[in-house]
Amino acid sequence: MKRFRPDVDAPEYHGPYAPYDIIKEGTIAFVVVAILVVALATLFGSPDTKAVTIRSWSNADPVDFATTALGELNGTTITAGYGAPYNHGSLGQELGPLHLANLVGVTIPVNPVQDFVIAPLTSVPNDHPLRVALAQWHTASSAQRATWVSRYSHAAVHMTWSNGHIVVPATDTGPLGVMINSLTQMARSGALDQALVTGHGFYTTNYTKPLLFVADGTYFANLAKSQHLLGNQWGMMNETDSYPGQAWLWLYTFWYQVPPFSSSPNADVQVWAIMMLASALLLLVPFIPGLRSIPRKVRVYRLIWREHYRTS
Repeated sequence: MKRFRPDVDAPEYHGPYAPYDIIKEGTIAFVVVAILVVALATLFGSPDTKAVTIRSWSNADPVDFATTALGELNGTTITAGYGAPYNHGSLGQELGPLHLANLVGVTIPVNPVQDFVIAPLTSVPNDHPLRVALAQWHTASSAQRATWVSRYSHAAVHMTWSNGHIVVPATDTGPLGVMINSLTQMARSGALDQALVTGHGFYTTNYTKPLLFVADGTYFANLAKSQHLLGNQWGMMNETDSYPGQAWLWLYTFWYQVPPFSSSPNADVQVWAIMMLASALLLLVPFIPGLRSIPRKVRVYRLIWREHYRTS
């Protein structure tokens, strides 16, 4: 006969049996859950915070928008230095010797200067001063452009919004004053949102560029902070307006709260690696000697099926 292995095989059951109506139990469970879902949805509703668009951002904080647009020209924004899959700005996060994103390469090319500033401004019709400014920008050398941007950036710490215009106390900045003001007006009208999602093909539902542009500013980050949605605020398991969020994500977002992940520039890939390892261990539980025997050793099943074991 085959030798019984207590770590693998379950002993043959010789006790009594009790009838069990799975249809009735399933129906009761469904009805109870349905009532709870309807009741809780009626009581708590759903968060209905309006989406942040470039239009809403530039109208709420035009100075932050203009400062971010200048950062795109200067190459100092998050997107400009992000790296793969958008550009070659950096090698990306590391996992030991591996730069995972860089291994995939640039699959969604984004050039902040061209995509966020120059191309949208080029699409503005019937604006002679803007046309002159863009011509001046295109004919200038890279060194001249860098000089204009540097001068404008140094004065931008005193940037203000006055009488519907961005005001920067700077001289010898070439076309930048006209370009930044025109882009801000374009953003406040909503035209920039459309310009950034318009792409090739019939459907224009790729919001990568406007989302990256919005994320480069401080306005969106400040909104997230006020709603406790940042990573260091357990943001991945929260929702806006203090609504209950995805509690099942606690194990993932937990790692962002503890050292060294809480301060690591590679936290995303490190947490991802830990969760992949934890998931693999969970899947391999039936094949790991000792670990697979824990349920039988702790005998929790006898508590769950206590009525059955009382009669056996």
